[in-house]
Amino acid sequence: MGARGPGQRAGLTTRTVLDAALLLIDEQGGGPAALTMRALAERLGVRPNTIYSHVANKDDLVDLLLDDLLTRIPLPDPEAADPADELERVMLDTYRVLLQHPDWVPSFLQRQGSRGPAARALGEGMHLLLARTGVPAEDRQEVVRVLIVHTIGAAAFAAPASQVPQDLLDNGFRRSLGWLISGATQRPRRSSTSTS
Repeated sequence: MGARGPGQRAGLTTRTVLDAALLLIDEQGGGPAALTMRALAERLGVRPNTIYSHVANKDDLVDLLLDDLLTRIPLPDPEAADPADELERVMLDTYRVLLQHPDWVPSFLQRQGSRGPAARALGEGMHLLLARTGVPAEDRQEVVRVLIVHTIGAAAFAAPASQVPQDLLDNGFRRSLGWLISGATQRPRRSSTSTS
C-alpha cells in the first residue's frame, strides 16, 4: 500500500469536506461564493493545503457542492404514467430545493446549473421523459437547458427580498413551467421558413 496523502492522514474524505463546507455556508450565509478555503480548513482543524487532497481548487469544491445539492431532488421516473407530468414534478422539486437554499442560486445562475454526476443523472432522466413525449432527439438538450434556466431564474426572482408574495411567485412559476413543457412536448413545430 502506498503512502497516504495529507488529507488521508488527517482522516478526511471528500464527504467530510463537503459536509463541513455545507454547514459553514449555512452558518455564514452568502452561498458558496462567500466560502473561503481558509475558513473551511479551520472548521476541519487542518491546514488549507490538506483540503486539496480532495478537491482541486475552490471552483472544483463549488461544483461538487452544487451537484451535491441536486441529490436532494428525486430522480425522474422514466416509466411514469405521464412523462410530461413527471418532467414538471422534477422541475418543481428543483425549484423548491433552490428556494430552500436561496444563497446558492447565484452560483447556479453563474454556471447555468451543475455538470456533476447528480446533474447528469437528472438530465438523462429528463431526456428519457422527453423522448416518450415525442420531442425529437436533436431538440431534447435544448429543452432541458431552457427548463433548467427558467427554473433557476424563477428561483432567483423568488428570493426572500422579493416584494411579490411567495404564493403568487410559486403559482406563476408553475404556470410558466406548464407553458414551456406543453410547448415543447405537444405543439407542432413551426417551419423555420414560415412567412407568417
